[in-house]
Amino acid sequence: MTTLSVVIPAYNEEDGIAEIAHRVLAIKGELAKVGVDNLELIVVDDCSRDKTGEIASSIEGVTLLRHPQNKGYGGALKTGFSYAKGELIGFLDADGTYPPEYFPQLCQTALNGAELVIGSRMAGAKSQMPLTRRVGNLFFATLLSLVSRQRVTDSASGMRVFKRDILERIYPLPDGLNLTPIMSTRAIHEHITMAEVPIPYSERVGRSKLSVVRDGTIFLRSILWTAMTYNPVRILGMVGLFGMGLSAAIILELIVERLSGVTVLGPWAIVTLFVGLVAGLIGINVFALGVTFNYLVSLFNKRPIRQGLFGFRLFNPPLDHHFGWMGILAIIAGLALGGLSLTLGVNGWEIDRLWLYLLGSAMSVLLGIQLIIYWIILRVLEELSQREILTQKDMEVSLMQGDADMNLTPKDIGAV
Repeated sequence: MTTLSVVIPAYNEEDGIAEIAHRVLAIKGELAKVGVDNLELIVVDDCSRDKTGEIASSIEGVTLLRHPQNKGYGGALKTGFSYAKGELIGFLDADGTYPPEYFPQLCQTALNGAELVIGSRMAGAKSQMPLTRRVGNLFFATLLSLVSRQRVTDSASGMRVFKRDILERIYPLPDGLNLTPIMSTRAIHEHITMAEVPIPYSERVGRSKLSVVRDGTIFLRSILWTAMTYNPVRILGMVGLFGMGLSAAIILELIVERLSGVTVLGPWAIVTLFVGLVAGLIGINVFALGVTFNYLVSLFNKRPIRQGLFGFRLFNPPLDHHFGWMGILAIIAGLALGGLSLTLGVNGWEIDRLWLYLLGSAMSVLLGIQLIIYWIILRVLEELSQREILTQKDMEVSLMQGDADMNLTPKDIGAV
């Protein structure tokens, strides 16, 4: 038998809690058609100052949980999750914006293999979502798709169904409104099977508690920081590649200008050149920092690095293994360019002809030193990470062997 536990977090929702509760309870028959035999409805009163709790407790079939202090949207949901008895757990808001009549479709998708099913407001045929929130949700869904390499249309949907046993893989979750985007981000990086079901979206009953600017900023920070805890180079690497790409474009333009006969740089051209050099140096450092963080994630989680900038190994061995000889080469090139500049200066070249070569020499040497430093750091982290992984495996083998030995009878020991 399969049970669906629906959790409704409620804070000052006396105008809408009765209607949404009755709508949830009315879907029992439709749930049975898709293989869900029982329905448990849990309303978590998050220390409301109105009659939300009293109204919910008067409805037959509702289990009411009360918070003595307000814990927030995520806190209320987590209280409901911990109390839920169903193999499937669903949740939606108390304001009537999400249609509980779509729970049977979400459950059917879960029973067909998906571990987390999201009711997508962005893929639905009918939506009364305000334009600002629609644009915001589109932005966050696109951002999550970029940092995770998996297409998501609605990263912050508040109507979902998931299998109970994934909770330990997606925890910890926050107490605030950002629980849903963090759940989406963690689920993707934990390789949880996700699916989306289009749903309509309606105007809420009562005043919205969502602040577009404040909560939007929290959502942005939540997605980025959560993704960083799994695959830092995915984010920092893209930033680094942008800096290196900008630098390469500016230097290429400089070379084209020089081949075209332009030998004098104006003030704006000099500014652009410095921007390109700084962008390139920053880009390489940010990229290397992302690689370093990936090794730290591997070390702390005691597992191999399973993700990268593109989600697969582009270089074999990885690019960071080449930082050593690349750094040495950059230092040699910088010193050679510096030596050439010195020779030309001794032979009468003016500083206004030499400054660009001297600048290039200094930047090349500096870059080479940084690459060598990163190469040393990364090799140490790689050794520590591999040692931790091997130690973990040895412990698991020892525990399995110990369990096997405990099951041996005296006769077995004598035979050994």
